[in-house]
Amino acid sequence: MIEFLNPISKSVLAHREILPVGVLGKQIAGHYKKGELPDLTNVKFALLGIRENRNDVNFIGEEISFEAFRKAFYGLYPGNWSHKIVDLGDIVKGETVNDTYFAMRTVVEALLKKKIIPLLLGGSQDLLYAQYRAYDTIGTMVNMVNVDCNFDLGDADKPISNKSYVGKIIVDKPYNLFNYSTIGYQSYFNPPEEIGLMEKLYFDAYRLGEVTADITLVEPILRNTDIVAIDVTAIKSAELSYKNSASPNGFDGREICAIARYAGISNRATSFGIYELSDYSGSESAAMLVAQMLWYFVEGVNFRIADEAFDNEKLYTTYKVPVDDEVLLFKKSNKTGRWWIELPFISNVNNKLKSRTLLPCTYGEYLSATNQEIPERWYKARRKNEV
Repeated sequence: MIEFLNPISKSVLAHREILPVGVLGKQIAGHYKKGELPDLTNVKFALLGIRENRNDVNFIGEEISFEAFRKAFYGLYPGNWSHKIVDLGDIVKGETVNDTYFAMRTVVEALLKKKIIPLLLGGSQDLLYAQYRAYDTIGTMVNMVNVDCNFDLGDADKPISNKSYVGKIIVDKPYNLFNYSTIGYQSYFNPPEEIGLMEKLYFDAYRLGEVTADITLVEPILRNTDIVAIDVTAIKSAELSYKNSASPNGFDGREICAIARYAGISNRATSFGIYELSDYSGSESAAMLVAQMLWYFVEGVNFRIADEAFDNEKLYTTYKVPVDDEVLLFKKSNKTGRWWIELPFISNVNNKLKSRTLLPCTYGEYLSATNQEIPERWYKARRKNEV
């Protein structure tokens, strides 16, 4: 993968030299010289920039720089962390966008095979297609969560763009996607037919108002995902700057950092990408917010708790709830208090799950079940399993 990587800029290295002792910039090993990667032994995170934006529907030739984000991230102090971080530098634009996709997929796939979590800073969000394709050789179905004000389904028959990449993910072989969830969508940005299609595909969609009313709603969603992506246009413009966001409505800084931390706590999440970034050198607060999102994700991973040894019943409290002609089985971890609901194996269909599956849920969904309300997520997962 080394042939695709460009070293960290001299400007960032100069900034690193003047930082105080103890900050991340003094502890992160980096790709400082062309062809000389840092030692990846016992590394948990790899920061990687992808300077590609040519498939942005509004592309007019802008260049991308991640210097502002690196400077902000390097200046933060770590928490009580036990995992190592390296900075691999950037993947620059290839001769074609497909060349960039190939380079990104190759590097991310190599990191995944080393059990290293890629921390991706990207231009236009069609790069999420390459992030997803890196899982092709992993051999299992994957779940993807996108924090975005748009579904980005688009028309899969048309060329890929940052507004249509999800359609390509759904229809292109090999078929690895089991579930796609959008957190924070805003109805007025999405065609009614795309909202309807999300329902028909049994994908999960959570409106901005629904999530901001109770941010803890996102925890079980993120607990069950492999790929996490955040489109910075889902953040309200006042939190970034007038140049770098198009909407006055969206998540605030506290909410987006809470989402990033929930993503990190998830024992399943193996890659984390932040997209629709440009040159934020003129907006220090925006660069700092992105750096803090990375910080909170890393913080979450460092505080992961293994509570999914479901074969040991002593670690769980089991609840059976009759609802109509179903008996819903809930499990609560005695260690963390997190909840799951069992999705039964369906023997007469050639399904994707192949076994009895425990789906993350909330305590609120358990209470709803006791009031004879079947959780919508359980229903969608079961219907998808039958397809």
